[in-house]
Amino acid sequence: MSEGTTLSIKRSITVRAVVTPDWKEEAERELSNAIATTDQQLAQLEQEGQQVVDEVRRQSANPLDPRVQEQVAQVQQQVAGKRSELEEQKRNLLQQQAQVRELEMEQIVEQGQIESFCDLSVGDNLVKKMQVSVVVRDGVVMEIEGA
Repeated sequence: MSEGTTLSIKRSITVRAVVTPDWKEEAERELSNAIATTDQQLAQLEQEGQQVVDEVRRQSANPLDPRVQEQVAQVQQQVAGKRSELEEQKRNLLQQQAQVRELEMEQIVEQGQIESFCDLSVGDNLVKKMQVSVVVRDGVVMEIEGA
């Protein structure tokens, strides 16, 4: 490539948020909703698992048949696996909720990533072009770092 040539590249930009009462309230609301959804999924999983077990037993001429018992055990094992995943997800959400509650006002926290494009030319510092972050306060961009 010659010196005048540019290349458009995609990069991830870190979004950092200033902790404010509104931000904290919104973060807690989102986490509470996610916890409630996880609880609903757990209840639904238990109910559906029991329905499948009941159906397997009901359709069998001999519910004590070893093949029926094996099917029931497989269903229960699948339910247990999914339950473990959901319980782990809930533990993580509860932990995040506790962390949000401990955040101090005006503290800056990472909130996520967004994608953008930038032009890259011969002589540019690739590391600096890739290390960009945006600081927001209640959704309003306060600072663009590293641009």
